[in-house]
Amino acid sequence: MRFISNRYVLKIPSQISMLYCKEKKKLLISNGLKKMTIDLQVKLKILKQKNCIVVTDQPFYKVSSKASKQNKSLQGKYYFIIKKTFKNIKTVTCKKLKLVGVGYKVFLITNGEVSYKLLHFKLGYSHNIYYKIPKNLEVKIRQSNKIFILGHDYDLVSKTASVIRSYKYPEPYKGKGILYFNESIELKEGKKL
Repeated sequence: MRFISNRYVLKIPSQISMLYCKEKKKLLISNGLKKMTIDLQVKLKILKQKNCIVVTDQPFYKVSSKASKQNKSLQGKYYFIIKKTFKNIKTVTCKKLKLVGVGYKVFLITNGEVSYKLLHFKLGYSHNIYYKIPKNLEVKIRQSNKIFILGHDYDLVSKTASVIRSYKYPEPYKGKGILYFNESIELKEGKKL
């Protein structure tokens, strides 16, 4: 194997265990409660003595000389993906949303078997809005106008929060809508008589 710089060496945290399968080209990362799988395109080398993982630029399949230039970018991509997965497994991400406006409410609906959960929004429209919560996320509602979205995957939590916020963007004259918890809006001045 060629020389690998320390740039692509990742230290494995103590509370995380890993399973690497070369035949299936997969890496399973787990902390006992949460598991995440990564589909790989480059080979990994695990150093048990140093408790490290090395991302190589060697692909699982044979490539032409033109395509071999892309291996360096794949090496950096998978280094970042594995590093981000370590962070996601160790921490829980939370996004807070608040509903500002008279009559703006949200309710959590679950069926008896808890196979799905829905958020039911009343946002001043002539119709109600329903949003199905992904299985990997947990949603808590406080006072029917505050939403807490919790999960291990930062991207999924952020995407869910932005989708919910898109149902009623804050308007600039009265400030009504769905806002992030720490967000403030500078109100515009209305028409003068």
